Order: sequence, then structure tokens, then C-alpha cells
Amino acid sequence: MGGCFGLLPTSPGASGGKETWGGLHDPKEDASLYNNDPNYDSTEQDGDQTIKGTPRKLDGYKRKATVIVEEYFATGDVVSTANELRELKLPSYSYYFVKKLVSMAMDRHDKEKEMTAVLLSALYAEVIDPSQVYKGFRKLVESADDLIVDIPEAVDVLALFIARAVVDDILPPVFLKKQLASLPADSKGIDVLRRAEKGYLAAPLHSEIIERRWESNMNKTVDDVKVKISNLLVEYIASGDTKEACRCIKELKVPFFHHEIVKRALVMAMERRAVESRLLDLLKKTAEEGLINSSQVTKGFSRMIDVVDDLSLDIPDARGILKSLISNAASEGWLSASSLKSLSPPSPKESVEGAAKKFKMKAQSIIQEYFLSGDVAEVSDCIEFENSSCSPDLNAMFIKRLVTLAMDRKNREKEMASVLLSSLCFPTDDVVHGFVMLIESADDTVLDNPIVVEDLGMFLARAVVDEVIAPQQLEEIGSQFLGTESTGNKVLQMAKSLLKARLAGERILRCWGGGGSSSKNGCAVEDVKDKIGKLLEEFESGGDIREACRCIKELGMPFFHHEVVKKALVKIMESKSEKLWGLLNEGFRSGLITSYQMTKGFGRVAESMEDLRLDVPDAEKQFEYYIEKAKLTGWLDSSFGIGPTTKSSFVKENGINV
Repeated sequence: MGGCFGLLPTSPGASGGKETWGGLHDPKEDASLYNNDPNYDSTEQDGDQTIKGTPRKLDGYKRKATVIVEEYFATGDVVSTANELRELKLPSYSYYFVKKLVSMAMDRHDKEKEMTAVLLSALYAEVIDPSQVYKGFRKLVESADDLIVDIPEAVDVLALFIARAVVDDILPPVFLKKQLASLPADSKGIDVLRRAEKGYLAAPLHSEIIERRWESNMNKTVDDVKVKISNLLVEYIASGDTKEACRCIKELKVPFFHHEIVKRALVMAMERRAVESRLLDLLKKTAEEGLINSSQVTKGFSRMIDVVDDLSLDIPDARGILKSLISNAASEGWLSASSLKSLSPPSPKESVEGAAKKFKMKAQSIIQEYFLSGDVAEVSDCIEFENSSCSPDLNAMFIKRLVTLAMDRKNREKEMASVLLSSLCFPTDDVVHGFVMLIESADDTVLDNPIVVEDLGMFLARAVVDEVIAPQQLEEIGSQFLGTESTGNKVLQMAKSLLKARLAGERILRCWGGGGSSSKNGCAVEDVKDKIGKLLEEFESGGDIREACRCIKELGMPFFHHEVVKKALVKIMESKSEKLWGLLNEGFRSGLITSYQMTKGFGRVAESMEDLRLDVPDAEKQFEYYIEKAKLTGWLDSSFGIGPTTKSSFVKENGINV
């Protein structure tokens, strides 16, 4: 699927997950949604169905949903859109967001249609419950007669949206059959469903055709807007021309994304105190003229409060500086401080929970990279840095995340997960704890993966065969799940029956085809390294910087961009040519290479310094020069350095060693 912006949907073709459906729609759900709600005072006419007693808050939700959709079409920022929906805290109305998003996209260009498909796939299950997605599309089909009044091609466009949803595994194929049976014979919804089934889903190679139908027209991303915002702020700092900066802000034509201007200006002000007053003057001017409205100003400051703990790692006393900025803005009258959340330090409990949440995010990235590269050693190094205290809880959390992600993918990833589990050498108690956590959450997992008992039973049996846990520890796990009908007990019985079978060891070792062994990875890390080396050579010999960035992006391995940094730095030191430095600068400026990957790349060079000295005698001296240069340009944190214990001196990002 083209144009993913952050939240990544589960890959199609995985076992369980989006491919498994059942019990999504209860015919009585519309009525039960509003039962006993004290706010009933109006009616909702949604499609041709009228629901009496719709609460007032639905009207407010509709207005906010429209604004969120408009903002998303302007910026393409999936993450921001997801956060906005979460903040509404009305998940039972998410079906309306689905309906509004699709209906607004139907009357726009292919770019917005593709953005809509990307957003729905990204939000599915993570932010919007599957039953709400189902209901949203049902409402769209029911309102086809109304949609066609304003959109003459509504039948074909809505049919394509439904077909795309089926291909993206966010709508079950049975949706078409169920809705055909429930619609009146003269409904335009019948035409929509038949067009989706016979015109799109029944065609040869339909998946590829449907997925590429709108893709080529989606060319503006949130990264483009963020780069333009950064550039205009940098130019403003240099020139001080407020009038020109305001003109550039107007030309962006993204009023729903102005909070990003506020946020980035505040970060720059905190990082470079000498230009703080100039940046605040710009924000004050835009607020007073109404160029950036009060809602966007408040949102920008709120975003800063959300990330202030992360900023504290790079900016000493970030919390205190931000308090001062809020106080100044409030005293000058262009910020309502009362509308912001508290900036008080987090409690010890919140700090622990925050560290666990950050580790979960890092673990997800590590596992996704592993499924792409198959590099076990890389995973081991990453976990060592991320969990420097060797916390048993974090080890167990990693195991839970690894197996959970693998269960929602193909046999290759399941095999890779088992190979990794046996290679990491976690303490046995941590592994047991991880499986206990998995079984405890099985009742929730079964909603997306009906064969979770079989999958977990196989993973547990494989762990015994691989000697990751001892057979007697199955009883220890089983003692925590009493009752013959409990999911935990069923998983244990499944594992035991697999282990008792004739030739159990050989069968279990081959249960997923052995696809996770290092010799059978679908994407060999050496191939990617070779491609990176060749594209750097082509660029150095006269290639175009934009073409080089495009090639790096097309590798499709953002988690491996540190290898680009490492190879580029080595070539720079070997050839004494700084052309590649410009490529790294463009990659960092455009967001293609993150600060995390930049730091990791410099770290890889530091680790290989002993070997590098054999070919480049002054390698260490050069490297120290480039480290300082990278710090000045903002690539590296000021604490980064090299020495006898290089690994331990790496900078921390988001509170975690990298």
C-alpha cells in the first residue's frame, strides 16, 4: 500500500489479525449505543435511518470530526490525526468519523482518496475499533442514494473505497453479502456493492490494481510541510523579517497545521536562547493578527508540554524554560495559560510507566526492523542499550510484543520470532513471565485472532523444544490459569499435546517451515548494505542529491538508515571529499534520516575505529572533527563522544540509550 505516514497497518496476508472476522455487527447496536444516556434531546438522521434520542455530544463530535478531516487533508499527518481522535474520547462515535472521512474524500481529488485509504488502514484497531469501521461503511452504503445527488460518480467511487478496504483487510469480504441482503431492492447501495464485487474484487490481479488506483496522485506529505516550516523559521531567525515570515506562513495554506509552527518555534527558542525573543515576537505577531488562531497556539504549547520530558534529555532545565515561555506569552495576552495542562514534574509511578511506554515503542521498532533484516546481533545490541538495567519486566514485555506481532504475520515471521527468542538468552524466569503476560491477554487477542490458542500453544511448545524454558515450567505457567475452560489452560493443554506427539521435536522445529533461519531471510541485510554502498558510489561520482535521497527512501528500510550514515562517514574520511556530507545534511534536514539513526550511524563508526585506522591513519582525528561538526548542525547531542568505552558514552534519546 502506498503512502504510509507513520502508523503502520498489519501486513495483508498475515494469519489472524485483520483477516479473521466474526461478530463485528450486532443489529441492535444502534439502539444500545444510546440507552440510558441522560443527554438525549435530538435525533440523528444518518442515511435513511433515524435514531431518536441522539445525545448532544454527537453534534459536537460531528463538528470536530469535520475539522480533523480537513486538517488531515491539508497536512497528511496520520499521527496527529490519531491523537486528535483519541483526545475526543468518544470511541463509540468513530463510525461517524469513518463515514465523514470517506464521504468528504469522494468529492475530492485522487490524492485525498489515497490519503483516506492510508488513514483508515493506519487507524484500524489501533484507534478505531473494527466494529466501528464496519458500521461506518454500512452507513455509507445506506446513504448512497443521498451521496449520488451531490457526487454523480458516487456509485463507482464508493465501490472502489469498499474494494480497497477489503484489500487492505480492514473490511471483511462477507460485508458485501450481508449488506446486499439487508438493503431495499431499489437502493443505490445495491449498485455500489455489486460494482465493488464484480467490477473490482473479481478482476484478475485486483489487489495490485485497486492499491495503485489513486497512489500516483498522492505527492504532498506532512514531511514536505514540516520541512517548509523549518526553513521559514531558520530564514526568519537569520533575517528578522517578520512580514516575510508571515507571508510564507500564509503561502503554506495549512491553517489546521499552524500548531506545528508554534511547536517548532518554541523548540528552536529553547535550544538557542539568543534568538528566543525574536521567535516569540513572531508568534506574538501572528497571534495578534489572527494568522495563527488561539486554538492552534494553545495546541502548539500543549504539544510542547507533552514532549518536555524528552526535550529535557537534550536541553537542561527544559521544563523551567518552557514555564518561562508560557508565562511570557500569557502576560503578553496571546496565550490562555489556563487552557493548558499542568507542567508539574511527573510522579515516580508516572516516570516508571513512562519508561515502560517508551520501551514498548522502541521494542516495536526493533522487532519491525528485525522482521525486515533478520539481524539477530543487531537486536541483541539494541536491547542491551534500551534495557541497560536488564529489567525482568522489560525483557518480558519485549517477549510479549515479539510473539504478538509475529502471530499477526506469516509463518516466516513466526519462525524468525522463535529463532530470536532462542538467541537472546534471556533468563528463564523472564521468558516464563513473558508467556504468562501473553496468555493473560489472550482473551483480548482472540477478538482479532481466533486461533490464538493454537498459535500460543505452538510458540510455547517451540520454546520448550528450543530449550528456552524447561518442560517442568509449563506447570508453573499452568498454575496461574485455573479452570478447564480458561484460555490459559487451553493454551497449556495445546502445548502439552504437541510435545507428547510422536517425533514431536522434529515436527515442532519445522512447524513454520524454518523460514526464520539466517540463511533464509526474505530480505538479506548484506543485500541492503551492498545497495547502500552502490548508491553512495553513484552519488559521489556525480549523482543528483535528490535522486540519491529517493534511492535511500526506496530501500524501504528506515530502521537501517544508520548504515547509510556509517558508510558515508567512512567514505568521507577515506576520500577527504565532503560531497557525501551534503547528502547526509539533506537527509537529516528532510527527515529522511532521523537523529536516532544519525547517532546510531556515528556510533557504528566509533565501534569500527580500530579497523578503520588500518586504512586511514588519522581516522580518529577526522572522526572527532566530524563529530563536532555534526553537533553544530544539530545531528548529534552535545554528550556524544568516543573513547575506550564508546558504547557507554552514546547519547540518550527519549530516555533510552542508543
